[in-house]
Amino acid sequence: MKIIGTGSALPSLAVTNEMLSEFLDTNNEWISSRTGISQRRIISTESLLELSVYACNKALENAKLNAKDIDFIICSNVVNHYVTPGLGCIIQGKIGAVCPCIDLNSACSGFIYAMDMAASYLDAGKATNILIVCAEEPSKMVDWSSRDTSILFGDGAGAAIVTKGGNLKSMYLATTSAVEPLYYQRELEFNPYNKKEEFKPLVMNGKDVYKMAVNASIQDISKVMQDAHVTQNEISFYLIHQANMRIMDTIRDYLGEKEEKFPKNIQKYGNTCSASIPILLDEMNREGQLKEGALLVLSAFGAGFSSGACVLEW
Repeated sequence: MKIIGTGSALPSLAVTNEMLSEFLDTNNEWISSRTGISQRRIISTESLLELSVYACNKALENAKLNAKDIDFIICSNVVNHYVTPGLGCIIQGKIGAVCPCIDLNSACSGFIYAMDMAASYLDAGKATNILIVCAEEPSKMVDWSSRDTSILFGDGAGAAIVTKGGNLKSMYLATTSAVEPLYYQRELEFNPYNKKEEFKPLVMNGKDVYKMAVNASIQDISKVMQDAHVTQNEISFYLIHQANMRIMDTIRDYLGEKEEKFPKNIQKYGNTCSASIPILLDEMNREGQLKEGALLVLSAFGAGFSSGACVLEW
């Protein structure tokens, strides 16, 4: 499997830590020292669908393909205005594709899970070009009267087009059922045969999530590097889910790696869930940081508790 095109899109509104301090009991120093985030992009005048379509079109342009060249669309999304149809179906029509689509929700691990699914379709000969789009609007899940979760997240979309060839050296996925540390329940329609339930915004136990994320990422990275028979000296970059600066720094410290091998954009965008790795990948691609033959480690983790990692050659 080879990545031949990338694209991304972010909301126009940049919400700084100082702006949050106007209505939350917090300040820039408190947020940045704990998360590494200085600002995040929040959807205001745009829609998640518009961002998704823009990211997909940029990926098509980068790959020098048109929408009719796409054989399959995999859309990673946690929440949007539509419960049904899937967001991927709507994106398909907006970009002019004619292929089958499927949505998946593996939380912040969605891009890695979509990559694994795409690799299987390519290996089975069921597709030649697959569009992966990760579209996330976590700002609609958090309690904006509380600093616990609202300071962490940003909205955005990232896309990648993969095809046959290249060199996916190893892939590993893992899930451990652990709902309580991180979950969000959406209120459904009235049913006269059920008792009315009380629903809350996103619930997060930060300490538990930190431990699970660090442990999962370290184990997954070790697993895929061992399976790929590569050493740390051979790795050009580690693209880690941009969840929290402390999490990423702890992973890097454990591996004993140089800071420049762990690119970051969390300071600008916050945690964009499954879109974080493809957004970072697109930025690095367009800045010319990814050279042909470079070995990349991708690692993500999220609610479920799900995680995944892979080693691929650019």
